[in-house]
Amino acid sequence: MPWKESCHVSERMKFVMRLEEGERMVDVCREFGVSRKTGYKLWNRYQRFGPVGLFDEPRRAERLRHAMSKEMQELLVAARKAHPSWGPRKLKAWLANKHPGLKLPAPSSIGDLLKRRGLVKARQRRRFETAYRGPLAQAEAPNEVWCADFKGQFRLGSGKYCYPLTVTDRFSRFVLACEGLERPITQSVQSVFELVFREYGLPSVIRTDNGPPFAARGLAGLSRLSAWWMLLGIRPERIEPAHPEQNGQHERMHLDLKREATRPASASFLQQQERFDRFVDSYNRERPHEALNQQPPATVYQLSGRRYPDQPPQPEYPLHDDTKTVSCTGHIHLCGRASNVYLSEALAGQRVGLREVSPGQWLVTFLTLDLALLDVAKRSITPLPVNRTLAPPSGTTVDHQIPNT
Repeated sequence: MPWKESCHVSERMKFVMRLEEGERMVDVCREFGVSRKTGYKLWNRYQRFGPVGLFDEPRRAERLRHAMSKEMQELLVAARKAHPSWGPRKLKAWLANKHPGLKLPAPSSIGDLLKRRGLVKARQRRRFETAYRGPLAQAEAPNEVWCADFKGQFRLGSGKYCYPLTVTDRFSRFVLACEGLERPITQSVQSVFELVFREYGLPSVIRTDNGPPFAARGLAGLSRLSAWWMLLGIRPERIEPAHPEQNGQHERMHLDLKREATRPASASFLQQQERFDRFVDSYNRERPHEALNQQPPATVYQLSGRRYPDQPPQPEYPLHDDTKTVSCTGHIHLCGRASNVYLSEALAGQRVGLREVSPGQWLVTFLTLDLALLDVAKRSITPLPVNRTLAPPSGTTVDHQIPNT
């Protein structure tokens, strides 16, 4: 309503006074620049309420029909304080399980309440690079793909560093392990995986980054740990360097772990591990997960049907000409002491297959993975290119491609 600038109430008073003096509505409305509908509305309000009717009516309802009760607000605030890293959707799903039949507000209303109470910090917008579209395995059932990584190390109250090793099932988001280690070395990591394998069985694929002890700089990036996985029929899979988003849901779990179990750090390893165990139990059995239709991971995860063997099977190479055992220093012995050739310390104690592809040229294979071409005369190794998927799934047949030499 385009009233002239001054005081809109005084302009409205002039308008109705002109009408009281007997002027026509159409003429007064044209002079004041308003429609006749607005003019009649104002005139009717003036006749009903007098000068008070010329003031703007309050636009806020006296009572909000769907206002959140004080009891509901306190229940939501208490749930948020008990789980400070949970968002509105998870809080609603968790409370729905705790209080069946209770009518809860929409997640957006819960989020507004948490903001008003100062329980939510505004996020800083970050620019994300496009995810790498690599040949990574898709998890369509539990134990098809496990993810493993170290959450960033931190210092305990005792001054010692703690390296949390985490393992999750990609399909169900179930946390299989969260162990605080003193050092991220192969022996400690292998011990954790052995316990996990005995309790949950074996997966088809384990996805990691390219750092030790999961990978190394030798042939095919194999480490002692990944070679052990391959012996068990597990396919090691690595994300592209500098692209942690390819293991994004595991990294997202690390964010919750950091918020709920490491700040502030505990005084000792024993106390810190107790906090890790509480986090894992809550994450697996209580925390609703949006990707699982707000169900906790424990309702989806199932044990693997592939059990951990007492002794890993020894590889056989029926299509190769010879079989050699790699020495503890990473060498293979061909014929005569002068023919020791360095292969890889990651394969120490493992059996490899040799097949002659041309005079003096031998193909070196570990399980189903072609590693390198060996030149006997030059006593040299030429690594063969491999992708980030180190071996095919267990039970498949691989046709070894013989490169041109």
